Amino acid sequence: ELDDVRLAIIGVPENRNDINFIGEDYQLGEIRKTLYTLFPGNWHTGIADLGNINKGETVEDTYFALRTTLSILMEKKIIPIIIGGSQDLTYANYRSYDTFKPMVNIVNVDCKFDLGDVSKPIKNDSFMGKIILEKPYNLFNYTTLGYQTYFNSQEEIDLMEKLYFEAYRLGEVSSDITSVEPMVRDANIVTIDMSSIKGSEVSNKQRFSPNGLDGKEICAITRYAGLSNKVSSFGIYEYKQSKDDELTSILIAQMIWYFIEGVNSRISDDDFTDENSFQKFTVLVEDEELLFYKSNKTGRWWIEIPFLSEVNNKLKRHTLLPCMHQDYVDACNNIIPERWYKAHRKNSV
Repeated sequence: ELDDVRLAIIGVPENRNDINFIGEDYQLGEIRKTLYTLFPGNWHTGIADLGNINKGETVEDTYFALRTTLSILMEKKIIPIIIGGSQDLTYANYRSYDTFKPMVNIVNVDCKFDLGDVSKPIKNDSFMGKIILEKPYNLFNYTTLGYQTYFNSQEEIDLMEKLYFEAYRLGEVSSDITSVEPMVRDANIVTIDMSSIKGSEVSNKQRFSPNGLDGKEICAITRYAGLSNKVSSFGIYEYKQSKDDELTSILIAQMIWYFIEGVNSRISDDDFTDENSFQKFTVLVEDEELLFYKSNKTGRWWIEIPFLSEVNNKLKRHTLLPCMHQDYVDACNNIIPERWYKAHRKNSV
C-alpha cells in the first residue's frame, strides 16, 4: 500500500510527560485542516497521512507504538513527519534507529538544551539527557539551534561544551539563517520545539517567550531539513491547541509545507567517488592539512575529518562534515573552523 509513498504524516497527541501536564487532551485536526488548504508545489513524491497514534495505557506504550511505526517506515525509505504532543517523543524517535543506524545525529530547534535531570523519570525538558546516557549509545552528535542563554543553566552549557556538542544562540541563528544549513544537512533527526518561536508569531496559548525565531526563519530551517539527504525523520512538538486563535496551526502547516518542498528539491550531491562531481581544496592551517570538497551540482561544501578507525568503527559516514564556503575562506585566513575542531576532538576521545 505504501509503495509510492516517500513521506508519511503521523500525529501523536501524547503529552503526559510534559512538565506542565494537567490532564488536558488536544486534537491535531486543525493543523491537518490548514495543511490541506495549501496548494502543493511542483512535487513528485507520494505523501500519506497515517492518522494518529493515540495515547497508550502508559506513555511507554505510546513510545513503543511510535518507535515501531517509525522503524517500519524508515526501513521502507519513507520519511515520517511527526506532529507531536510533548517533545520527549523525540526519545522514541531516536530509539527507532536502534536496529539499523549505528550512529545518529540530532538537531534540536529549541530555546533549551533539554538535558534536564536524568536521575528523574523522562520529561519533555530532560529527554536529551536520557538519549545521551542510556544504552545503546548511538548518539554521535547533538546540535541545538536558537537556544536562549537565560533558559539554560551554566552546568548544561558547560556540559554541551565538554561533550563537543554544538549550540547556536538565537542571535547567531537569526543574524544569518543560512548558517544553519550545514548543521541540518548533517542530521538524521530534526526535532522542533514550538517554544523556540517568538511569542508574537503564535497564538496566545502557545506563547512562551517574547524572543524567538520568527515564522520566516523557522520555515527556512524546515526547508533546509527537507533538502538534507540525510534527514530521515522530522518532528514538530509542543503544539498547544487553541480554540480562539489558529495562528499556531497555520504556522505548523506552513513549516510542514516547506519541509515537503525541501524533500522534493533534494539533489544527490554527496557521492565523492565520482571525481567529476566535486572539486577538492587543500588548505594548510597551523600544523593541520584541511581538505575541503565543493559539489559541482549544488555548490555545497564539506570538510574532511581525519578518520580514526581504531577509535570508533561506527563512523564511516561521518568522515565528511558539511560546512560553508565561509569555513574555507576562514581556513585560508589561518582560522580552523570550530565545527571541524569539535568533530575532530570527538573523533579522538
